Amino acid sequence: MLYVSFYAIRDGEVDHLRSWMKEVSQRKDEALASYAQEGTRDELAYLVEGKSGPVLVYIAEVEDPERAREAFRSSKLPIDLEHRQVMRQVVSGRVEAELLYECAVDGT
Repeated sequence: MLYVSFYAIRDGEVDHLRSWMKEVSQRKDEALASYAQEGTRDELAYLVEGKSGPVLVYIAEVEDPERAREAFRSSKLPIDLEHRQVMRQVVSGRVEAELLYECAVDGT
């Protein structure tokens, strides 16, 4: 299942976010260990300049979104602990988005 989140980025924190995402990319083995705990198959992060400032668009392919969220929240992996800390620093809140279309092939 695809899971998409939108987050407003605090003023002056875009470079911090970019730097962190670059670091995560360089720590691929750690990221993959986190994905294994979460049931995540793929993740993408985009930075979009919105009307009110920058927005992080986070897309993940997960087996079960709630399981993935809970695994991430309870993870003791260093990369997850650091990710939570960085996100608290750079994100000012969620951005609501209107879903206009969804179509999926049922896996059963």
